Amino acid sequence: QVQLVESGGGLVQAGGSLRLSCAASGRTFRTYSMGWFRQAPGKEREFVATINWSGSIRGYTDSVKGRFTISRDNAKNTVYLQMNSLKPENTAVYYCAADSSTCFNTTPTIGMMDYWGRGTLVTVSS
Repeated sequence: QVQLVESGGGLVQAGGSLRLSCAASGRTFRTYSMGWFRQAPGKEREFVATINWSGSIRGYTDSVKGRFTISRDNAKNTVYLQMNSLKPENTAVYYCAADSSTCFNTTPTIGMMDYWGRGTLVTVSS
């Protein structure tokens, strides 16, 4: 059983930066693809970014490409989401998720993920 705990959310001004962290339990973290999803007020949860088990392949939703960077440190059982040039429309609860399957998808769906964190709130003011 994998447990995920997000941190790093907060209130920032438009154009600012924030780094989210997701701490995972267990040795099997190193074999899992990881992803970040978000849910804005009144909207469905959506994909943001993903990274394969080794960190050699990444995928992003088009709206964050060039501004957000996903990374992982398997020695620390941690995945990160560096968010730059934040916009008010990026305001959402951001969730960390893990995928135990052997195939990596650069645009994973919610149904592909096996484990979820509780989320961390990111608020971008204008």
